[in-house]
Amino acid sequence: MIHQWPSPAKLNLFLYVTGRRADGYHQLQTLFQFLDYGDTLTIEPRQDDQIQLLTPVAGVPDEQNLIVRAARLLQQYCTTHAIDTPPRGADIRIEKRLPMGGGLGGGSSNAATVLVALNELWHCGLCDEQLAALGLDLGADVPVFVRGHAAFAEGIGEQLQPANPAEKWYLVAHPGVSIPTPVIFADPELKRDTPIRPLSALLQAPYANDCEPIARKRFREVEQLLSWLLQYAPSRLTGTGACVFAEFDSEPAALQVLNQAPAWLRGFVARGVNVSPLHRIRSGQSES
Repeated sequence: MIHQWPSPAKLNLFLYVTGRRADGYHQLQTLFQFLDYGDTLTIEPRQDDQIQLLTPVAGVPDEQNLIVRAARLLQQYCTTHAIDTPPRGADIRIEKRLPMGGGLGGGSSNAATVLVALNELWHCGLCDEQLAALGLDLGADVPVFVRGHAAFAEGIGEQLQPANPAEKWYLVAHPGVSIPTPVIFADPELKRDTPIRPLSALLQAPYANDCEPIARKRFREVEQLLSWLLQYAPSRLTGTGACVFAEFDSEPAALQVLNQAPAWLRGFVARGVNVSPLHRIRSGQSES
Protein backbone atom coordinates (compact mmCIF):
# COMPACT_ATOMS: atom_id res chain seq x y z
CA MET A 1 0.00 0.00 0.00
CA ILE A 2 1.34 3.45 -0.93
CA HIS A 3 1.88 5.70 2.08
CA GLN A 4 3.91 8.49 0.42
CA TRP A 5 1.92 10.54 -2.06
CA PRO A 6 3.07 13.34 -4.38
CA SER A 7 1.30 16.68 -4.28
CA PRO A 8 2.46 18.44 -7.45
CA ALA A 9 2.50 22.10 -8.39
CA LYS A 10 0.56 23.51 -11.33
CA LEU A 11 1.16 26.35 -13.73
CA ASN A 12 -1.39 28.47 -15.54
CA LEU A 13 0.22 28.41 -18.99
CA PHE A 14 -2.16 31.17 -19.98
CA LEU A 15 -4.93 33.07 -18.20
CA TYR A 16 -7.47 35.38 -19.83
CA VAL A 17 -10.24 37.31 -18.07
CA THR A 18 -13.22 37.25 -20.41
CA GLY A 19 -15.86 38.94 -18.28
CA ARG A 20 -17.30 39.59 -14.85
CA ARG A 21 -20.53 38.16 -13.51
CA ALA A 22 -23.15 40.09 -11.58
CA ASP A 23 -22.01 38.36 -8.37
CA GLY A 24 -18.50 39.76 -8.82
CA TYR A 25 -16.79 36.54 -9.90
CA HIS A 26 -14.54 36.85 -12.92
CA GLN A 27 -14.97 34.58 -15.94
CA LEU A 28 -11.75 33.04 -17.21
CA GLN A 29 -10.10 30.93 -19.84
CA THR A 30 -6.99 29.25 -18.45
CA LEU A 31 -4.77 26.26 -19.16
CA PHE A 32 -3.53 24.15 -16.25
CA GLN A 33 -0.46 21.94 -16.51
CA PHE A 34 1.25 20.03 -13.68
CA LEU A 35 4.91 20.08 -12.73
CA ASP A 36 6.97 17.03 -11.80
CA TYR A 37 7.80 18.89 -8.59
CA GLY A 38 5.87 19.59 -5.42
CA ASP A 39 5.14 18.61 -1.84
CA THR A 40 5.09 15.06 -0.47
CA LEU A 41 2.43 13.76 1.91
CA THR A 42 2.98 10.75 4.15
CA ILE A 43 -0.33 9.27 5.28
CA GLU A 44 -0.82 6.44 7.78
CA PRO A 45 -4.35 5.16 8.56
CA ARG A 46 -5.31 5.08 12.23
CA GLN A 47 -7.52 2.62 14.07
CA ASP A 48 -9.69 5.41 15.44
CA ASP A 49 -11.38 8.43 13.86
CA GLN A 50 -8.71 11.02 14.72
CA ILE A 51 -7.23 13.21 11.96
CA GLN A 52 -3.76 14.31 13.05
CA LEU A 53 -1.51 16.66 11.07
CA LEU A 54 1.88 15.87 12.60
CA THR A 55 3.71 18.65 10.74
CA PRO A 56 1.65 21.80 11.36
CA VAL A 57 2.13 24.68 8.95
CA ALA A 58 3.26 27.86 10.70
CA GLY A 59 0.54 30.46 10.83
CA VAL A 60 -2.20 28.11 9.61
CA PRO A 61 -4.45 26.59 12.30
CA ASP A 62 -5.32 22.93 11.67
CA GLU A 63 -9.01 23.70 11.26
CA GLN A 64 -8.15 26.05 8.38
CA ASN A 65 -5.52 23.81 6.78
CA LEU A 66 -6.81 22.28 3.54
CA ILE A 67 -5.08 18.98 4.41
CA VAL A 68 -7.15 18.56 7.57
CA ARG A 69 -10.29 19.96 6.00
CA ALA A 70 -10.03 17.51 3.07
CA ALA A 71 -9.53 14.53 5.39
CA ARG A 72 -12.50 15.50 7.55
CA LEU A 73 -14.69 16.16 4.52
CA LEU A 74 -14.03 12.68 3.12
CA GLN A 75 -14.38 11.15 6.58
CA GLN A 76 -17.79 12.76 7.02
CA TYR A 77 -18.92 11.72 3.52
CA CYS A 78 -17.84 8.11 3.97
CA THR A 79 -19.37 7.86 7.43
CA THR A 80 -22.66 9.31 6.20
CA HIS A 81 -22.92 7.08 3.11
CA ALA A 82 -21.54 3.78 4.41
CA ILE A 83 -23.07 1.01 6.50
CA ASP A 84 -21.06 -0.44 9.41
CA THR A 85 -18.25 1.98 8.65
CA PRO A 86 -15.09 1.18 10.59
CA PRO A 87 -13.31 4.06 12.35
CA ARG A 88 -11.45 6.14 9.79
CA GLY A 89 -8.58 8.29 10.93
CA ALA A 90 -5.12 9.20 9.70
CA ASP A 91 -1.75 10.56 10.75
CA ILE A 92 -0.54 12.96 8.05
CA ARG A 93 2.86 14.55 7.51
CA ILE A 94 3.83 16.99 4.79
CA GLU A 95 7.23 17.75 3.32
CA LYS A 96 6.59 21.28 2.06
CA ARG A 97 8.53 22.48 -0.98
CA LEU A 98 6.00 24.77 -2.65
CA PRO A 99 5.81 28.38 -1.45
CA MET A 100 2.52 29.40 0.12
CA GLY A 101 0.54 31.96 -1.82
CA GLY A 102 2.73 31.57 -4.88
CA GLY A 103 0.09 30.72 -7.45
CA LEU A 104 1.36 27.15 -7.81
CA GLY A 105 -1.75 25.57 -6.30
CA GLY A 106 0.02 24.04 -3.31
CA GLY A 107 -2.92 24.09 -0.91
CA SER A 108 -5.39 22.82 -3.51
CA SER A 109 -2.94 20.10 -4.53
CA ASN A 110 -2.50 19.05 -0.89
CA ALA A 111 -6.27 18.76 -0.49
CA ALA A 112 -6.62 16.72 -3.68
CA THR A 113 -3.81 14.35 -2.69
CA VAL A 114 -5.46 13.77 0.69
CA LEU A 115 -8.80 12.98 -0.97
CA VAL A 116 -7.24 10.59 -3.50
CA ALA A 117 -4.97 8.88 -0.97
CA LEU A 118 -7.50 8.43 1.82
CA ASN A 119 -10.13 7.22 -0.65
CA GLU A 120 -7.76 4.31 -1.34
CA LEU A 121 -6.37 3.83 2.17
CA TRP A 122 -9.84 3.87 3.72
CA HIS A 123 -11.36 1.78 0.87
CA CYS A 124 -14.11 4.35 0.33
CA GLY A 125 -14.59 3.36 -3.31
CA LEU A 126 -15.37 6.81 -4.68
CA CYS A 127 -14.53 7.55 -8.32
CA ASP A 128 -12.52 10.61 -9.34
CA GLU A 129 -15.66 12.51 -10.36
CA GLN A 130 -17.14 12.04 -6.88
CA LEU A 131 -13.87 13.12 -5.27
CA ALA A 132 -13.67 16.14 -7.57
CA ALA A 133 -17.20 17.18 -6.60
CA LEU A 134 -16.23 16.93 -2.93
CA GLY A 135 -13.04 18.85 -3.60
CA LEU A 136 -14.90 21.76 -5.17
CA ASP A 137 -16.16 22.60 -1.66
CA LEU A 138 -12.52 23.18 -0.67
CA GLY A 139 -11.44 25.32 -3.62
CA ALA A 140 -11.96 25.89 -7.34
CA ASP A 141 -8.60 24.33 -8.29
CA VAL A 142 -8.99 21.12 -6.27
CA PRO A 143 -10.92 19.20 -8.99
CA VAL A 144 -8.08 19.73 -11.50
CA PHE A 145 -5.63 18.03 -9.15
CA VAL A 146 -8.10 15.24 -8.33
CA ARG A 147 -8.73 14.42 -11.99
CA GLY A 148 -4.98 14.50 -12.63
CA HIS A 149 -4.83 15.61 -16.26
CA ALA A 150 -3.83 18.93 -17.77
CA ALA A 151 -7.00 20.89 -18.36
CA PHE A 152 -8.53 23.88 -20.08
CA ALA A 153 -10.81 25.73 -17.66
CA GLU A 154 -13.62 28.17 -18.42
CA GLY A 155 -16.40 29.90 -16.52
CA ILE A 156 -15.08 30.79 -13.08
CA GLY A 157 -12.69 27.86 -13.41
CA GLU A 158 -15.18 25.08 -12.81
CA GLN A 159 -15.75 24.04 -16.45
CA LEU A 160 -12.91 21.65 -17.30
CA GLN A 161 -11.87 19.73 -20.38
CA PRO A 162 -8.68 17.67 -20.78
CA ALA A 163 -5.88 19.27 -22.76
CA ASN A 164 -2.45 18.19 -23.99
CA PRO A 165 -0.14 21.20 -24.27
CA ALA A 166 3.55 20.70 -25.05
CA GLU A 167 5.49 19.37 -22.06
CA LYS A 168 8.24 21.97 -21.71
CA TRP A 169 10.84 22.63 -19.03
CA TYR A 170 10.33 25.57 -16.71
CA LEU A 171 12.41 27.71 -14.41
CA VAL A 172 9.91 28.65 -11.71
CA ALA A 173 10.83 31.54 -9.43
CA HIS A 174 9.26 33.25 -6.41
CA PRO A 175 9.72 37.02 -6.04
CA GLY A 176 9.60 36.87 -2.26
CA VAL A 177 6.23 38.59 -1.88
CA SER A 178 2.72 37.27 -1.42
CA ILE A 179 -0.02 38.54 -3.72
CA PRO A 180 -3.58 38.22 -2.39
CA THR A 181 -5.82 37.24 -5.29
CA PRO A 182 -8.45 39.93 -4.43
CA VAL A 183 -5.80 42.63 -4.92
CA ILE A 184 -5.43 41.61 -8.57
CA PHE A 185 -9.11 41.07 -9.34
CA ALA A 186 -10.18 44.32 -7.65
CA ASP A 187 -7.79 46.51 -9.63
CA PRO A 188 -9.76 48.84 -11.94
CA GLU A 189 -7.10 48.51 -14.64
CA LEU A 190 -7.42 44.71 -14.90
CA LYS A 191 -8.33 43.71 -18.46
CA ARG A 192 -11.74 42.03 -18.22
CA ASP A 193 -12.86 41.81 -21.86
CA THR A 194 -10.50 39.40 -23.59
CA PRO A 195 -12.52 37.71 -26.35
CA ILE A 196 -13.59 34.13 -25.70
CA ARG A 197 -11.75 31.78 -28.07
CA PRO A 198 -11.83 28.01 -28.63
CA LEU A 199 -8.97 25.99 -27.13
CA SER A 200 -7.66 25.11 -30.60
CA ALA A 201 -7.12 28.81 -31.34
CA LEU A 202 -5.64 29.54 -27.91
CA LEU A 203 -3.06 26.77 -28.25
CA GLN A 204 -1.85 28.29 -31.53
CA ALA A 205 -1.61 31.87 -30.23
CA PRO A 206 1.18 33.27 -28.05
CA TYR A 207 0.35 32.59 -24.39
CA ALA A 208 -0.29 35.49 -22.01
CA ASN A 209 -1.75 36.26 -18.58
CA ASP A 210 -4.17 39.17 -18.17
CA CYS A 211 -3.27 39.44 -14.47
CA GLU A 212 0.42 39.98 -15.17
CA PRO A 213 0.35 43.74 -15.94
CA ILE A 214 -1.40 44.39 -12.61
CA ALA A 215 1.08 42.25 -10.67
CA ARG A 216 4.01 43.98 -12.35
CA LYS A 217 2.52 47.42 -11.64
CA ARG A 218 1.73 46.79 -7.99
CA PHE A 219 4.68 44.62 -6.98
CA ARG A 220 8.13 45.82 -8.02
CA GLU A 221 9.60 42.43 -7.07
CA VAL A 222 7.48 40.75 -9.75
CA GLU A 223 8.50 43.39 -12.26
CA GLN A 224 12.17 42.91 -11.40
CA LEU A 225 11.98 39.12 -11.65
CA LEU A 226 10.10 39.04 -14.94
CA SER A 227 12.36 41.67 -16.48
CA TRP A 228 15.39 39.53 -15.67
CA LEU A 229 13.88 36.25 -16.92
CA LEU A 230 12.59 37.77 -20.16
CA GLN A 231 16.18 38.36 -21.23
CA TYR A 232 16.56 34.59 -21.61
CA ALA A 233 13.19 32.99 -22.42
CA PRO A 234 9.43 33.57 -22.75
CA SER A 235 8.31 34.23 -19.16
CA ARG A 236 4.94 34.80 -17.49
CA LEU A 237 3.09 35.09 -14.22
CA THR A 238 1.22 31.97 -13.09
CA GLY A 239 -2.33 32.53 -11.89
CA THR A 240 -2.54 35.79 -9.97
CA GLY A 241 1.04 35.27 -8.75
CA ALA A 242 3.34 35.70 -7.12
CA CYS A 243 5.42 33.00 -8.87
CA VAL A 244 6.63 33.48 -12.43
CA PHE A 245 8.04 30.95 -14.86
CA ALA A 246 10.35 30.92 -17.86
CA GLU A 247 9.82 28.36 -20.62
CA PHE A 248 12.58 26.20 -22.15
CA ASP A 249 12.81 23.29 -24.57
CA SER A 250 15.30 21.32 -22.44
CA GLU A 251 16.37 20.85 -18.84
CA PRO A 252 20.00 21.91 -19.48
CA ALA A 253 18.84 25.20 -20.99
CA ALA A 254 16.67 25.95 -17.94
CA LEU A 255 19.42 24.96 -15.50
CA GLN A 256 21.94 27.15 -17.32
CA VAL A 257 19.81 30.23 -16.70
CA LEU A 258 19.08 29.24 -13.08
CA ASN A 259 22.80 28.76 -12.43
CA GLN A 260 23.57 32.30 -13.60
CA ALA A 261 20.66 33.89 -11.76
CA PRO A 262 21.32 36.72 -9.31
CA ALA A 263 21.56 35.82 -5.65
CA TRP A 264 18.12 37.27 -4.87
CA LEU A 265 16.34 34.87 -7.27
CA ARG A 266 14.78 31.86 -5.55
CA GLY A 267 13.71 29.16 -7.97
CA PHE A 268 13.75 25.61 -9.23
CA VAL A 269 13.63 23.78 -12.55
CA ALA A 270 10.90 21.25 -13.31
CA ARG A 271 9.20 19.66 -16.27
CA GLY A 272 5.62 20.34 -17.23
CA VAL A 273 3.59 17.11 -17.39
CA ASN A 274 0.07 16.49 -18.62
CA VAL A 275 -0.52 13.51 -16.31
CA SER A 276 -0.13 14.38 -12.66
CA PRO A 277 2.63 12.60 -10.67
CA LEU A 278 -0.15 11.67 -8.23
CA HIS A 279 -1.97 9.72 -10.93
CA ARG A 280 1.23 8.19 -12.28
CA ILE A 281 2.00 6.68 -8.89
CA ARG A 282 -1.57 5.40 -8.60
CA SER A 283 -1.35 3.63 -11.93
CA GLY A 284 2.08 2.19 -11.19
CA GLN A 285 3.84 4.15 -13.89
CA SER A 286 7.44 5.22 -13.39
CA GLU A 287 8.19 8.73 -12.21
CA SER A 288 10.38 9.50 -15.20
